[in-house]
Amino acid sequence: MDADAFRDAVEDAKQTELDRLGSSKLLIALTEADLSEPAVLRAAAFSEYAARETFRAWADDEAVDSARTAFEATAEQEDEHLQRVLERLESDIELPDEPGPMHAYLRGRDDTIERIAAGMVGRGLVSLRTHTQVISFFINEADPAGADLFRDLKRETDATLTTGLDLLDDLCESDEDWERAQMVAEYVIQVAYDDYADGLAELGVDPKPLC
Repeated sequence: MDADAFRDAVEDAKQTELDRLGSSKLLIALTEADLSEPAVLRAAAFSEYAARETFRAWADDEAVDSARTAFEATAEQEDEHLQRVLERLESDIELPDEPGPMHAYLRGRDDTIERIAAGMVGRGLVSLRTHTQVISFFINEADPAGADLFRDLKRETDATLTTGLDLLDDLCESDEDWERAQMVAEYVIQVAYDDYADGLAELGVDPKPLC
């Protein structure tokens, strides 16, 4: 397997979950049905903050130089994303003490390949869909500056995903390595989807698309 085949395999296996995470219902779940600009930005800030803290923790104890460098760069990028979202929010918010289910799972990974696959690829595939929905929100609000901000964040997130795939190409030396990477990448998408579906269920909303 190589990086392209790996991404295809993960996306094929979790197509349903990723398609639903990429629906307009995502912001309903993330904001508890408060589709106002402050609520959308607050949800985005929480996501960037959780990612920053995850990658900072990994950078502190990662033994593989290439992975540690990537984790440090990703933590810096997530911090920049957080600051840009907070600047746009223009109000103080209290950032959460505890991570959500996805980042709680990620922070439990201590293997380099698993961290890359779950945190840079699996989480990246989820984050791209989140950014797409936030971009759509600002387009619908006739706010090009807001849409452009999240286009920037999406582009940089996609670059991080590509870095993760390149690292897996370098570090996976056997079929077992690729299988383990695929397992955790798919699992982190499942965790994100389950959290999304649970959030909608609490609001009385069916996560399945309308036919």
